[in-house]
Amino acid sequence: MRKIGIGLNWQGAFSLSDAVEQAKVADDSGVDHLMVAEAWGRDAVTTMAILGYETNRIRIGTAIINVFSRTPGAVAQQFSTLDALTDGRIIIGIGSSGPQVIEHFHGVPFDRPMRRIKEYVEIINMLLAGEPLNYHGRIFNLERGFTLRHLDELPRKHIPIFIGAFSEKSVRQTAAIADGWLPGHTTRDRWRDEVSTFHQYARDAGRDPAEIEIKASGGVEVTDNPQQAYDRIRQTNAFYMARMGELHYNAYRAFGLGEVADEVRRAWREHGSEAAYRAVPDDVVQSLGYAGPVEGAIDWMEEQRDAGYTLHGVSVDEPDPVKRAAIFKKLVG
Repeated sequence: MRKIGIGLNWQGAFSLSDAVEQAKVADDSGVDHLMVAEAWGRDAVTTMAILGYETNRIRIGTAIINVFSRTPGAVAQQFSTLDALTDGRIIIGIGSSGPQVIEHFHGVPFDRPMRRIKEYVEIINMLLAGEPLNYHGRIFNLERGFTLRHLDELPRKHIPIFIGAFSEKSVRQTAAIADGWLPGHTTRDRWRDEVSTFHQYARDAGRDPAEIEIKASGGVEVTDNPQQAYDRIRQTNAFYMARMGELHYNAYRAFGLGEVADEVRRAWREHGSEAAYRAVPDDVVQSLGYAGPVEGAIDWMEEQRDAGYTLHGVSVDEPDPVKRAAIFKKLVG
């Protein structure tokens, strides 16, 4: 069986009834996880509570919330409440985001993001384990020994924490402290090297790599209109190359797409978004994700699994819930 997951990006047009229907179909079809995005629109936690209440088995997480706009205490409160609501089905997906969002939407200095992530993880783990919160870090100093007041309601003393990480130092830290890794936009030819390097970082930290889940970089979409899906991959990656700051830009450079990212940035700056989209070559687009029949999607995910990824992102372009469920079951295997 393959551990597949779907994403809910509810930053654009949104129907709660449709989201609940999607979650229920996925839940009934053996889909492993549902990840909710958060940017500068609707928050992720609200919809997680609703979808968690409406489902029975599927894991529900964030991909991602940033570590600046909520304190680690607030995250421990929110996600422990969700974990109790769902009988232990929650994933805490965190990352640093970037200075544009953190400083110009949240109004918080984008300061020491890696250190903040490390202290975040330590504090959340302490609170969920029921330890008195006496913590002395470089960012957080907490001295009154607080504990969560609803510990007796919690189904477990640890909620998995997944970290979105791109840079070498950040990925190395993730291998040392996280339960799961959410990589960046890696091309197909680099999958094995990416996983192998991460596994070595885990061993360097004294951990068993098999204990850490890794979400595959390139997702699949089962669709009768692959060109439309590839256009979305093209547009998403062009936006991240040109408009999401140095963090993502440098990540593309590290993945061997520096020349492409430079051209996309130039095209966006001089001619706008449509020119930037056209600047992403077809072969690059098709190395960043798959779109097409279910059989090709399975082959793509099997190659990912052979490379060492343990989780796979999928999307199914099928409005009929019965047919969609059948496709999910094929993808799970």
